[in-house]
Amino acid sequence: MKALLVDDEVDILEQAKIFLQKEVEELNVETVASAEKGLERLKEDEFDAIVSDYQMPAMDGLEFLETVRKEKKSNIPFIIFTGKGREEVAMEALNLGADRYLQKGGNPRSQYG
Repeated sequence: MKALLVDDEVDILEQAKIFLQKEVEELNVETVASAEKGLERLKEDEFDAIVSDYQMPAMDGLEFLETVRKEKKSNIPFIIFTGKGREEVAMEALNLGADRYLQKGGNPRSQYG
């Protein structure tokens, strides 16, 4: 299984990659630091899932999700992963076709599990 992690915070990307690959041996995690780079990677390769931060410069996670769903016509499982716990963001993400909305923070082991 191959997952694409998108977050402008490089430390979070590295931590998430380490924990996810420890949790699931068959999981190959690729990281990029922006939604734009995520779109480039989607042109070049196929992924089984996308996990994207919500709050990023230039293109946020919801715009990225909308582009993947409408322009790319892709139903790839998409998770919005954010430190911003606003209900309206979660609702918009789900309305745009996100499969899950998860909040950052807390114990990394339980969060990535």
